[in-house]
Amino acid sequence: MVKRILKVLALITALFAVAYSIHNLSITQTLSFSLLGVYLFHAIGAFLVYVVVEFVSDHLPSQAGYAYLMMMFFKMGAFLLIFQSNIFANENLLQVERIALVVPLLLFLMLEAATVGLLLNSK
Repeated sequence: MVKRILKVLALITALFAVAYSIHNLSITQTLSFSLLGVYLFHAIGAFLVYVVVEFVSDHLPSQAGYAYLMMMFFKMGAFLLIFQSNIFANENLLQVERIALVVPLLLFLMLEAATVGLLLNSK
């Protein structure tokens, strides 16, 4: 279990480093929010979701899928609470800012779904 968690942590860290570097270098405009903050939130959130699902799948294997769904809703709610002043204060987000919000979400969501899917299929 610890070995799988460390592998997922390494994957998330690698994705964070590569994706943030490329994304940060490709943006020429200043954003109304911290791109690093968005990437950090999704990286930490993906790791927490995986750890919770890992522990639930060890103790209650039939409930691991529900734990994943619950954690996804908590993650979305936390994102809205943390970034609401930056995102919802400005009604007209630029296209670059919209993309900067969606790209990290999709990247970490795909990694998270793949790792959780492998975990659930292995048990």
